[in-house]
Amino acid sequence: MSPRRHGDAGLGFVVCQLRGKLKQGKATGDLAAVGDKVRITILTDGSGVIEEVEKRERAIVRLDPRPQGDYQQVLLANADQAVFVFACAHPNPRLRMLDRFLVIAEKQNIPAVVVANKIDLVDDPKEIFGLYETIGYRVLYTSTKTDVGIEELKLILAGKISAFAGPSGAGKSSLLNAMQPGLGLAVNEISKVMDKGKHTTVTRQLFPLEGGGYIADTPGWKSLALWDTEPEEIDAYFPELRELVQHCQFSDCTHTHEPDCAVRRALDEGKIHSERYESYLRLRSGQD
Repeated sequence: MSPRRHGDAGLGFVVCQLRGKLKQGKATGDLAAVGDKVRITILTDGSGVIEEVEKRERAIVRLDPRPQGDYQQVLLANADQAVFVFACAHPNPRLRMLDRFLVIAEKQNIPAVVVANKIDLVDDPKEIFGLYETIGYRVLYTSTKTDVGIEELKLILAGKISAFAGPSGAGKSSLLNAMQPGLGLAVNEISKVMDKGKHTTVTRQLFPLEGGGYIADTPGWKSLALWDTEPEEIDAYFPELRELVQHCQFSDCTHTHEPDCAVRRALDEGKIHSERYESYLRLRSGQD
């Protein structure tokens, strides 16, 4: 990745380079990434030098296998929230993908918002996405055809750094254009570059919002793997499961076959949605 960075220093955008001392030694991941908080020195020509990169509170990381070893590619650092956009229809919602996205957000301690888009195409969108509200996630129902939810989405994004993700065709660009004309097109151009491949040097950028805050389209979520997650950790990233595991008979319960399993008991009683349980099993076994 190029050592040159563009940053908003409060006085406009400043083109920066990393101080040489920061690049010493073998890099196992991005030294500076979009969303990082840095200390810079302004040079006489108006450019800057990054002197220090503050410790990241959280990061969305993609593992990039390379001949010299695995490299941690940071898609976005210090995100305040992740906004996952899924269509109610055309295309049909891929809830397994949504569950995977939510697990990744839970692991990184990033608050997640689910946007159920294209609600004008179905009779009752809550039949599809209502279960996520019962779990405790914020679900926003939107339509660019009827402008439902657009103003609320602006409020959700205002003043925050938001990762924006979702499958192709979910209507992300239309939502962004509805909030801020031209924004969807600008984000799309960057996303096309980002999706070219994991070995490509990619362009990542924060887009400022008129109401304050920034969004970063992060198509890389689709290729994220739970590469640093052990199978026994997965239940902790399902909010409806982590409250139950302490009541299982065995501390190492996998919630698949063990006797007196609180999770399976809750499943039998209808307290856990069967599709969410299936997502847990698939993620635990590495199928998703």
